Amino acid sequence: MLSSRALLLYSGGLDSTLAAKILQEQGFEIQAIFFKSYFFNIKKNRLNARVVDISDKQFEIVKNPEHGHGKNMNPCIDCHLLMLKQAKEIMDKEGFDFVATGEVLDERPMSQNRKSLDFLEEESGLKGRLLRPLSAQLLEPTDLEKQGVIDRSKLYAIQGRTRKKQIELAKKFGIKDYPTPAGGCLLTDPEFSNRLRDLLNKNEKVLKNDLELLFYGRHFWHNNVKIIVGRNEKENEEIEKLKTEKDVLIELKDIPGPITLVKGKNEEAIEKAKELTKYYSLKARDKKQVEFEIC
Repeated sequence: MLSSRALLLYSGGLDSTLAAKILQEQGFEIQAIFFKSYFFNIKKNRLNARVVDISDKQFEIVKNPEHGHGKNMNPCIDCHLLMLKQAKEIMDKEGFDFVATGEVLDERPMSQNRKSLDFLEEESGLKGRLLRPLSAQLLEPTDLEKQGVIDRSKLYAIQGRTRKKQIELAKKFGIKDYPTPAGGCLLTDPEFSNRLRDLLNKNEKVLKNDLELLFYGRHFWHNNVKIIVGRNEKENEEIEKLKTEKDVLIELKDIPGPITLVKGKNEEAIEKAKELTKYYSLKARDKKQVEFEIC
C-alpha cells in the first residue's frame, strides 16, 4: 500500500479516537488536530493532538452564522466549515494527503445529515479528500479509496444516534474511559446559550473578559449592567481574577458569602448587587443591617 499522511480533526471524544484507530490499522500516519475556542477546549488529549486556537474566528461566526444556529447558540454548520477550511490550509501547506473526521452519518440532525456532509465537503474545498471512516461505506468514495490507497472494505457503515457499534469498536481497540457524547461544546448548553445571547443583545462590544465570565456565578442584569454573583469559593476566586479596572467587586464585611462583580460603576447596579450579595449569603440574608466591602 502507498504511504499516506492523514490530518485528523480530533474532538477528544470516542468517534474521532476511533477514526484514528481505523486509519492506523491500515498503516496511515495520523496527525490529530484539535481546534480550540472560547466555548470548547480539549480535556483529554489521547492522540497528542496539535492544538490550534480559532477562538476569535469562531466567535464572529457565533454572532452571525450564515447557516443559522441550532437549538441553542451552536452554529454547527458554519463552525464545522471553519474547521475544515482551516484543516485544508494545513493539509496543503504541510503535505498531508487527506483530511479525516469522526463524523457519523445522521448522528447529529443539523450538521451530520447527508446533505450537510456533502455541502461541507464541497464548500471546504476538500471534495474527494475528506474521509469519514465510521460512515465511509454509506458515502461517496474519496479519491484515495478509488485509487486503492485506502481499503474501503476496512471502513465502516455506522449511521444514526445509537452508540452500540462505536462501543463495540472501542472494546476491539482497547479504548476505555471515553467521554459521553455532546458534552464538549458549551454552545449546545441551554443555560450557557441564554447567558451568551443576553450578553450579545445588551452589549455592542463583547470582549474576551466578558466571555470568560460567562463560565462563573449567577448572572443578572440591572439597567443593562451585568452583575455576577459567585456560587462558591472557587467561583469567587475566578470572578475576582477576572475583575478589570472598570468593574466593581462587592463582598460582605465579616460575614461569609459570595463575591459579586458589577461590570461598570453604575450606582443603581451597585445597590442592586449589594442586595443580591446579601440574599445569597445564608448567614446575612435575615439580618437587617450588614456592611459591605467595595473595591
